[in-house]
Amino acid sequence: MQGKNFALIGAAGYVAPRHMKAIKATGNELIAALDTSDSVGVLDSFSYEVAFFTEFERFDRHAEKLKRLIEDRRIHFVSICSPNYLHDAHIRFALRIGADAICEKPLVLNPWNLDALTELEKETGRRVYNILQLRCHPSIVALKKKIDDIWRAGRSEKHEISLSYITSRGNWYHNSWKGVMEKSGGIATNIGIHFFDMLIWIFGNVDGCELNISERDRMAGKISLDRADVKWSLSTDRNDLPKEAMEKGIPTFRSITVDGEEIEFSGGFTDLHTLVYQEILDGKGYGIEDARASIELVSKFRKMPVTS
Repeated sequence: MQGKNFALIGAAGYVAPRHMKAIKATGNELIAALDTSDSVGVLDSFSYEVAFFTEFERFDRHAEKLKRLIEDRRIHFVSICSPNYLHDAHIRFALRIGADAICEKPLVLNPWNLDALTELEKETGRRVYNILQLRCHPSIVALKKKIDDIWRAGRSEKHEISLSYITSRGNWYHNSWKGVMEKSGGIATNIGIHFFDMLIWIFGNVDGCELNISERDRMAGKISLDRADVKWSLSTDRNDLPKEAMEKGIPTFRSITVDGEEIEFSGGFTDLHTLVYQEILDGKGYGIEDARASIELVSKFRKMPVTS
């Protein structure tokens, strides 16, 4: 199969190199990139031929020109690693130039935007894919199979889940778009949505939820799912790290327990984006409806009053 042409929006971001690696590892070519910052020397690690732009208007013009050329030069996929609040606009751009969109989480900030994108998919005949890489993690896949088997065997009582994720962030975090609720969606959206998606994927639909803590640096609450009751906490304050993590200088702590048993998934993250890309290229990627439940959940958390 002939390789596809990719464009990348958000080339200077933290996650962009994972997309560059996935594009190359799956036998495809990155031919254009956009970022308002020109700190994108990482592009040279993958190709010296990428057309790079710092202005969207010039990037848009370049993409439109390629669209009208012969098939082997047009853009087939647009990978989107831009700030959360721009995802919707950049997905629309991808569909408009006749490309499929591969977008980082969250797909959009507000659930109603998903309906509009679904209509655009129908109008353009193109697809919107979401990077839900935890669904490809071997430990998570094994956990889903285990839970499915238990419930097929006739279990009736819910599992008890505890989720804790602490990822240290300095002052820059709150002075960037990530610290602005309207742009990032807040902590639950920015650092928690992939965990919420994973829990819903394994344990079923959301029956109810409550919010117990909602601060600039941390959030916590409870979720009732079809197959589980979940207590969750998220933080970007390094002072919330367990003592042993701080003593070892480890900046990130993640823990998920199911009925008191720890699920080990700290490793295995290296090539997950490549696995997601391969599934998309094989026609098995996760689309708009797959992303809906977690987006609806974090949207509720943004508006929900805090209960003790």
